[in-house]
Amino acid sequence: MRAIGGAVGLVLGLLVVAWAHVSMGGDAAIFMQPEAFVVVFGGTAAALLVSYPASAIRGAVLALADLATRQPPALDVLVPTFMTYARKARRQGLMAIEDDIEKAPDGFLQRSLTVSVTGLPAPLVREALDIDARVCAEREDEHAQILEAAAGYAPTLGIVGAVLGLMRVMQSFTGAEGVGAGIAAAFVATVYGVGAANLVFLPLATRLRGRSRHDALRRELIIDGVLALRDGASPGVVEERLAGYLSLKPERAGASGAVGAA
Repeated sequence: MRAIGGAVGLVLGLLVVAWAHVSMGGDAAIFMQPEAFVVVFGGTAAALLVSYPASAIRGAVLALADLATRQPPALDVLVPTFMTYARKARRQGLMAIEDDIEKAPDGFLQRSLTVSVTGLPAPLVREALDIDARVCAEREDEHAQILEAAAGYAPTLGIVGAVLGLMRVMQSFTGAEGVGAGIAAAFVATVYGVGAANLVFLPLATRLRGRSRHDALRRELIIDGVLALRDGASPGVVEERLAGYLSLKPERAGASGAVGAA
């Protein structure tokens, strides 16, 4: 649903811009400028390659694909899961959870359960999982930073495209006729750059940060759940320890900047 909403928002934004241009007497066909498209988006891609390693850019692309195809796991599913683990651990011992590691629904939960049954002291378990969570959060933050950097490059390259267009117009200037249309076409690159920054790159960066906050909250819940298992907590105690996380739903997690610490 979120991917559909994002696509609808993008199309709506493009339609608003096109309608405003046409309603003021403009021709929508003027936006079909492949040179302007190449300067803005090709130049932005080149600037990103200079700024970031190719692996980081590939990670951001994969994060966007994941954003479009995967619903974030619901937090409330984890509480009954940990209650089941606690019930099993109290009956058969903590090592019995080892059988459930492969069935865990995500990699961080698998890693957390694996560390929990190694026999390490609880402070070391907390430290190891906190490091993993922090690395995940930093990687997710870098993905959003890449899109925010693209939002900074695109308008500037739009200006570059406009200047190139004006240079072409002035180079072939022989009279006033046709100059206005040439200048108008030259500024299409600026529209591309500003539009891409504000309708594509910045909104996607915001989406990635919202997903990152939700995933950071999920990782914190998993860490606290694992530590509760290490303490030998009963299912009821586990439920009480983790219930506070459920007061922050995924939608609110995406809107709250205070939940970003992993």
